[in-house]
Amino acid sequence: MLDANVAKLINEQVNKELYSAYLYLDIANYYTEEGLDGFANWYNIQAQEERDHALLFVKYLQNNGMKVTLEAIAKPDKTLDSIMAALNVGLEHEQYVTSLIHTIYDAAYSIKDFRTMQFLDWFVKEQGEEEKNAEDLIKKYELFGQDSKGLYMLDNELGARTYSAPSLTL
Repeated sequence: MLDANVAKLINEQVNKELYSAYLYLDIANYYTEEGLDGFANWYNIQAQEERDHALLFVKYLQNNGMKVTLEAIAKPDKTLDSIMAALNVGLEHEQYVTSLIHTIYDAAYSIKDFRTMQFLDWFVKEQGEEEKNAEDLIKKYELFGQDSKGLYMLDNELGARTYSAPSLTL
């Protein structure tokens, strides 16, 4: 059975992951409105990933005999008024999620909950990848996005991204 504090933090993470999905849907909608369907595709896939992350946390709670408590999901409140602003929101949000995962990991570590730490190892690695992807996207936009042909090619590249469900075994 999970420690009550660790279970509480994981339950809160379910909500944070679902909020992440909402935020990325909001960013995808912004890019659709701007006519950047490739950017929208990239963020729609991000939204799918975050939803699946929430479901992995739900399953972990259930597999450990804990009650899952779903809370209201906050409306995204970030200002998306430029292509770069939206990209920065994505990076800042990934850095925030990384801090949340680290908080749960720290709580599990403090009570020597090795099973939860092992479960979280995948998320720690995933967050490193998520931050790098967001940073790379910003760099590519800075390099190529100011040129209309470069932006067109970057948008096409992002439009080719496909979804791959996480392969975390619980």
